[in-house]
This record gives sequence, C-alpha cells and structure tokens, in this order.
Amino acid sequence: MSARNAAARLGRLVVAVPYLWLLLFFLVPFGMVLRIALSDSATALPPYAPHFDGFSQLGEFLSGLDFENFRLLGDDELYWQSYLYSLRLAALTTLIALAIGYPLAYAMASVSRRAQGLLVVLVILPFWTSFLIRVYAWIGILRPDGLLDAALMGLGLTSEPLRLLNTEAAVLIGMVYSYLPFMVLPLFATLQKLDRSLLEAAADLGATPLKAFLTVTLPLSLPGILAGSALVFIPAVGEFVIPDLLGGPDTVMIGKVLWNEFFSNRDWPLASAVAIVLLIVLVLPLVLLQRARLARGEAA
Repeated sequence: MSARNAAARLGRLVVAVPYLWLLLFFLVPFGMVLRIALSDSATALPPYAPHFDGFSQLGEFLSGLDFENFRLLGDDELYWQSYLYSLRLAALTTLIALAIGYPLAYAMASVSRRAQGLLVVLVILPFWTSFLIRVYAWIGILRPDGLLDAALMGLGLTSEPLRLLNTEAAVLIGMVYSYLPFMVLPLFATLQKLDRSLLEAAADLGATPLKAFLTVTLPLSLPGILAGSALVFIPAVGEFVIPDLLGGPDTVMIGKVLWNEFFSNRDWPLASAVAIVLLIVLVLPLVLLQRARLARGEAA
C-alpha cells in the first residue's frame, strides 16, 4: 500500500511540474505586465504609477488602476492599423513558407534515411549563424546594386536596380527565409510517418497521383501544416528586427511600435497594454483551435 501511495504522490508531482512552470514563467509575468498596463505613465523610476506600498493601502492602489491605455489603443489608429498590418504580413509569410516548405518537406520524406539526415542538417544549418548576421546579409543582397541586382542585370533579366530594400517585399523575403525551417521540420516529421501503403491502395483503386495526394497525403499531413503554420505565424506577428532592418517607414509592425513605446517614449503602461492585446490576439485562436481539435477527436 505504501508503494502505491508513493507512486500516486510521484504521479501528482509529475503532473504538478508543468503547472508550476506555467505559474512561475507565464501567469506571474502576465500579472505583472497587466498591472503595469492598468497604471498611468509617470516621470519616475519605475515610470508608472500607482505603486503598491503594502496591503494597508490596497484600496488606494486598486482605485488608481484603470483601462485608459486599452481605450487609447482603440482610439488611436496607429495601434490598430499596426495590428492589422502585422497580422496581414504574418499571414502572407505563413502562406509563402507553406507553399515553399511543403514540397521541400515532401521531397525530404521521399528519399532514403541517410539522405534525410543530410537534408535535415541543411535545413537547420542557418541556425548555426547569428540571426542578426543573417538579416544583415540580406541588406547586402537586396540593396540597390547589391548581389541580387548584379546577378539579374548580369543575366540580362533586368536593366536597372529593383530597389527591393526598405520595402514590404524585402520584409517578406527576410521573414520567409528566417522562419522557413519552422515550417519544414514539422511537415517533414509528419510526412515521414505517412504510411506509403495507403497511397498504393489509392492507386490500386484507380486514383490519380493528384487525387491520391488530395484525399490521402494532404489530410494526413494536416497536423504538420497546423504546427508549422503556428510556429511561423506567432513569431512573425511580433517580429521587430527584420522590419526594422529591411523595411521602410511604411512597414510599421506592432513589434516596432512596442519597442518605440518602451524605449523611445518610455510609456511602459501603454506598451504593456499593446503587449497584452497582442498576446490575446495570438493565444485566443490557438485555444479555440485546440478545443476544436479535442472536440473532433472525441467525436471520432
């Protein structure tokens, strides 16, 4: 009986570890950011008020909190337009990465085991170089009279520089390049487990290769598509470095707005409100998607 009780306590401890992790590294920081978002900007250190001076003044502290910063996000078009622009650019990045990454992952899953290992190494090879250095490299490639313009003009495909740097196209190129491995690896892991006998059965039943792909391969690879899309879309929405280095004055993404509010304007409450709204925009669809997946699994 004692051994059973010890095993039960150990099981509860194992289950409690991830909840403790979420409490310490998600809920507690979220509560701190929410507290700052409900405060007012102040010329002090830290640059917000009111301050918590003990439970004896808890009522006064709570009365000083308000939702003014969240109302300002809706009133000022700079913020909601930057949200929409970031979502649009992240969606385009995800779609382009999926269009490039799916054929690449499918080809990787179709070769021998030895070749698969080599291809996986090549996919993750860019991670061995600093992210910032890789983005700076794209400046040399995309700038006027840079490597891309020199190559295209040398081949006779263009007669003048494309001037891609400091445009939305440059930001898309940099983001797709940076996040493409996050799309390829989940897709490869899913397609590698695909039972090839299902495709043979579809062919025996008269399905064309295209129909077999649409009815067998694509539905079975849906988990990899969703995982890769989430891994690309979520960081792309809040991206700051790539738009700042490759984009122009028109590429105002929410990550850059957040950085400006924190470090340039030193308006921590407003910046915290921007961060919380961004978190809700990203987390809420994932929660709804997970609930739909669980409901579909229970129905099946």
